[in-house]
Amino acid sequence: MHPAPLPDAAQPSRKVTVIGAGVIGLSTAHELAAAGHQVTVIADQLPLQTVSAVAAAIWFPYHSENSAAADLLLARSLARFEELSGIKETGIDLRRGLNLEASPEEDRSWAQIVANAAEAPAEDIPRIAAAGMRATVPVITMPLYLSWLHEQALAKGVKFIQRTIGSIDEVQEEADTVVLATGLRGGELTGDDGTVYPIRGQVIRLANTAGLVHWLCYDEHPQGVTYIIPRRDDIIVGGTDVANDFNAEVDPQTATDMLRRAIGLVPQLAGCEILEHKVGLRPARETICLERVDGHAVPVIAAYGHGGAGVTLSWGTAQRVVELLGT
Repeated sequence: MHPAPLPDAAQPSRKVTVIGAGVIGLSTAHELAAAGHQVTVIADQLPLQTVSAVAAAIWFPYHSENSAAADLLLARSLARFEELSGIKETGIDLRRGLNLEASPEEDRSWAQIVANAAEAPAEDIPRIAAAGMRATVPVITMPLYLSWLHEQALAKGVKFIQRTIGSIDEVQEEADTVVLATGLRGGELTGDDGTVYPIRGQVIRLANTAGLVHWLCYDEHPQGVTYIIPRRDDIIVGGTDVANDFNAEVDPQTATDMLRRAIGLVPQLAGCEILEHKVGLRPARETICLERVDGHAVPVIAAYGHGGAGVTLSWGTAQRVVELLGT
């Protein structure tokens, strides 16, 4: 990725086809339409059917690359989410929480982007962890947010078509440019990128009868990645991070283990009713693919490989696609 400043002059209107209707596809379609382009989204899954709908979701660079380019996407996305948190219908709330660490030497580069991040006092750190950072970040109730974003895109004139795309060739006559926001299928559709792989994530949705507000994450928990994310009316408990696992079915033993770890950190969860179990396959890659792709009859911009940080990087990615379209 090679970030550049947003263009000063308005771009000429183009016909753009975005493949994919997850959070990256929706955000990109929204920003392209806002920039004056004619946008059509083609996807085999509607927004609430995508892996984005399984996300907890919290602004945090989970399983994402550590680079200056990614930091710019993070900062842009954080600014937009903070702005949108003032609109109730978005499902976005700014909430304080604690990110636990197994070692004081863990990477804290993310905290430089969050103005209110601070070292957690020793009395707030459970014995199972070594240190932690407190921060106020966006927590997004994804069903509300995806529905709102879908409606916003429609209001800006974005057209949606539900169908499966097997090749970029199928849409090259319909658009001036094609954007691949296709998650796990990104490498397949570019034609020569075999570096995309799934990271299986399983979560439990609980009723928030405990009245929890503050989130807690511990990626390096000795028994497995653990997070507790209270949203508007529920709590998402996770998780798993199994690479190259395509199993989309719920594993009961995994759910039992996740809940036990979560209750160990937040005992109030013990009385909360289980509402739902879900599994999502995060589209991972060593580095995010956010660039122009050569070798096709129509200009192609790739926007995939965000790992577990698709929501976190979504607005920054969308803005970068608009920039790439103008280069």
